[in-house]
Amino acid sequence: MTDSGLNALLELQLDGEKHLAMAKQIQRHPVRSTVIHVDFLIVSRDEVVSAEVAVNLVGEATELHRAQGVVDQSVFTLTVHATPDKIPHQIDIDVSELNIGDTIRVADLTLPEGVSIDLDPEFSLVVGQPPQVSEADLVTEEETAEGEAAEAAAAEAAEGAEGEAGEGDQPAGEDASA
Repeated sequence: MTDSGLNALLELQLDGEKHLAMAKQIQRHPVRSTVIHVDFLIVSRDEVVSAEVAVNLVGEATELHRAQGVVDQSVFTLTVHATPDKIPHQIDIDVSELNIGDTIRVADLTLPEGVSIDLDPEFSLVVGQPPQVSEADLVTEEETAEGEAAEAAAAEAAEGAEGEAGEGDQPAGEDASA
């Protein structure tokens, strides 16, 4: 990958002929992360192609974080259509104004000139979600320790009561001499 991202234009020379190409798919070794295989797509500078572009969230959703909300990103890549020289490295989405209940949709994106997306303009990309756990649901460590100690004491008392009641008793129908 280069500074231009995965969608960089490359000039490949094959059997003495030069071809303009883009990497269509790159396979990497799972441990070493070295390139194992690359599929190239021969392109023309003036033909529209489809490419996967990363979605990058920029800014800090301070109001959302103050309310203990969560930034929920539903899409991490977008398929864009453009001529090879117009394909962006990534699409930045500013979340600095995001509040709980706010949604950033495809229609809210500012795409570079000559770049289009096939998704519905109302499709949600990022949502400001409320906190998943309310403060009332939170239990402090001290309350948890007190609850566990009370449960242990109750269990010991129950075992002791069973042991006292069961001593010397024979189950019905059994002979003590057997």
